[in-house]
Amino acid sequence: MRSETVNKLKISANAAKYDVSCASSGSNRPNSGKGIGNASPWGICHSFTQDGRCVSLMKLMLTNHCIYDCAYCANRKSNDIERTTFTVKEVVDLTIEFYRRNYIEGLFLSSGIIKNPDYTMERMVRVAKELRTKQNYNGYIHLKAIPGASDELQQEAGLYADRLSVNIEIATEKNLKMIAPDKNFKSILSPMNTIKSKIIENKEERRKFRHAPRFTPAGQSTQLIVGATPDSDKHILNLAGNLYNSKNLKRVYYSGFIPVNSYDKRLPALTEPPLKRENRLYQADWLFRFYNYTIDEIVNDDHPDLDLEIDPKLSYALRNPWMFPIDINKASYETILRVPGIGVLSAKKIILARRYSKLNLSNLKKIGVALKRAKYFITCNELKAHTINELLPENVKKIILSEKSIVKKSNKNAHKQLSLFAVN
Repeated sequence: MRSETVNKLKISANAAKYDVSCASSGSNRPNSGKGIGNASPWGICHSFTQDGRCVSLMKLMLTNHCIYDCAYCANRKSNDIERTTFTVKEVVDLTIEFYRRNYIEGLFLSSGIIKNPDYTMERMVRVAKELRTKQNYNGYIHLKAIPGASDELQQEAGLYADRLSVNIEIATEKNLKMIAPDKNFKSILSPMNTIKSKIIENKEERRKFRHAPRFTPAGQSTQLIVGATPDSDKHILNLAGNLYNSKNLKRVYYSGFIPVNSYDKRLPALTEPPLKRENRLYQADWLFRFYNYTIDEIVNDDHPDLDLEIDPKLSYALRNPWMFPIDINKASYETILRVPGIGVLSAKKIILARRYSKLNLSNLKKIGVALKRAKYFITCNELKAHTINELLPENVKKIILSEKSIVKKSNKNAHKQLSLFAVN
C-alpha cells in the first residue's frame, strides 16, 4: 500500500470515529459463488475505537473537508486540521484489499460536504456501485445519506447499500440551528421520508416480482448527540420514539458529546463524554422497543432526565410501587416484564415453567432471574419476603446501590490479586 494512501487512511479513519451509527445487523446478502464476501443478519466481526466503542466495519470518511461549520464537529470548516480526500477508486480498492486480508467484513462510509450535497452523495454512490457491479462485492455496506442531496441519488444509494443513515444529531431544531446554522430539520427529514417510502415500495415490488433488486435491506438509522445542548432526556427520547414510529427506523444511536472544540462558547464546558447518560439512553431505548414501555413511563414532565445511578427499568419500578409486588405464578407476561431483574428470555421461561408447577426463588434463580433486584418486587410459592412496599422505594434504591458498590469493590480487589501473578 502506498504511503500516501496510508496517510489518507489514518486521517480519514480518525475523522470518522465520532459517528457511532454503524451497526450491520439485519442484512442478508448471500454469496452466489460468483463474487466475493457476504453479509449475514447476525452481524460481522468487531473492532474497537480508542474511545471504547465497538465497530464492525472499515469506517471511513470519503473526505474530512466540509463546507459546514457545525460547532460540535471536529471537521468543521473553521478548524485548522489536516485534511484529505479519497478518490472513488481508492475507497473501492481499500475495501477489497482489506476484505481479502480478512481485516474487515464491511464498509461504513460517511463524508464531509464538499462543493454541495449532490456532488458528495454522487461520489459515495459511485463507491457502492463499483463495489457491487465491478468487484462483485457482496459484503455489508453502510452509507451516510447526505441531507440536501436529491431524491434520485438517495434512491440510487439504496440499491447498493445495505443500510442508509441520516444523522439528525440534535433533538430540537432550535438548538440545532444554534450550533449548526447550516442545517435544519427539513433537509434531514426529507431523505428519511424518501428512504422510508422507497423501502415500503420495494417490499410491495418484491411480493410481485421475486427477483426485483432489494432496497436498503437493513433499513435506515440515525444518530443523536447527547450533551452538546441543554436538551433533556425527555426531548431526546420523544424524538427517537417519533422517528421509530414515523420513519420506520431500525436503530437510533446515542453518542455522548465529545468536547473537541472547547473554544466554541456555544458548547457546554465538558471535560469528557457523558458516557453514563449515553448508556442510560440505550437502556431506555430498549425498554420502549422491546418491553412495551411508553416514553411517558420512562421520562415525563416530573422526571425529564434519566436517573444516572440506576437503570430506567428499576427507576420506573421505584416510582410506581403500587404495581408491586406481583405474584410470579399468576401475573401476565407483560406484567412480569416490568419486574427489574427479569428480561424477555427469563419472562418467557417463567410463563412456560409455571404450567407444570408453582415457582419458588430457587426455580427463578435457575431460570436466570437477577434475584438481587427482583426479590423486592415479586412474591412466589414461599413465605412472603420484604418487598418494596414494606421497605419503601428510597430504601430499596439504597440497598441495591450499596450491594452494587460491594460487588464492584470485590471485583476490583480480585483483579488486584490476579495482577500480582501477572508476568511482565
